[in-house]
Amino acid sequence: MLSQIANRRSFLQTAGAALMGGFAVSRLPALATVAEPWFKIGLAQWSLHKAFFGKTLDPINFPSIAKKDFGLSGVEYVNQFYKGKAEDEATGNELLKQSKDMGVENILIMCDGEGNLGDADAEKRKQAVKNHHKWVNAAKFLGCHSIRVNAASSGTYEEQLGRAAEGLAALTEYGDSQGINVIVENHGGLSSNGAWLAAVIKKVNHPRCGTLPDFGNFNLGNGKTYDRYKGVEELMPFAKGVSAKSHDFDAEGNEKHTDYKKMLNLVRKAGYKGWVSVEWEGGSLSEPEGIKATVKLLERVRQENS
Repeated sequence: MLSQIANRRSFLQTAGAALMGGFAVSRLPALATVAEPWFKIGLAQWSLHKAFFGKTLDPINFPSIAKKDFGLSGVEYVNQFYKGKAEDEATGNELLKQSKDMGVENILIMCDGEGNLGDADAEKRKQAVKNHHKWVNAAKFLGCHSIRVNAASSGTYEEQLGRAAEGLAALTEYGDSQGINVIVENHGGLSSNGAWLAAVIKKVNHPRCGTLPDFGNFNLGNGKTYDRYKGVEELMPFAKGVSAKSHDFDAEGNEKHTDYKKMLNLVRKAGYKGWVSVEWEGGSLSEPEGIKATVKLLERVRQENS
């Protein structure tokens, strides 16, 4: 009985001390938390296309390259470097293992060379849709949120709008069944007309169909270009990714062709808070130097606008 009383007294003393400690802690100022940056910087695989095509780098090591060489934790794959391997289990397993081991997020797969989703021939249009299915499946396996496609077509403005929307809608339905978005980049021709591409996305009218605005791809063809700032502003309401295209830098570290501060203000104004991925495509610097210069610029502008 005495031991029970002693134990009870000990318990009450301990509980009281803990309670007082709780009061004391509650009077301490809250620890400051570091705010997450409003966008994360990723790496588009095309930034190293010369090295991958030239076989000086192996595409299977892309997640490790992004993290070890550039300190980036998000990657955008390009299907051209994995031709014939969309359904290859060994390739998929290695990329998945490597990305997990390195703490790298697989963002999306850029898809080219699978036919025109807006082809004037209805049967070719259907085949192009089917050709993309395997990349939707690969994206799902890798944990990506999207595949990036093109909206190439032919015909009049309105004909191309209708054909591209039809092909995209069919592919988006399949993407939706797999939990994958289908997003379109301004990538030449009418797709580089921001108003036209925005109209295509509106016509598809599906939450999984969006855009990947690219800062530099506004070549309409025949020597004509579209205003890049207007184009990005028109495409941002549908954006599920952003491509920070770069070609050349001045002595102050600014991109010579794109005002990154102005461009990123448009991105932020749209309420976007996802990945902004580096896509170096210049020749004045080596690929690693161009990537690092673009990352540095993005970091500076992000800091200035925080």
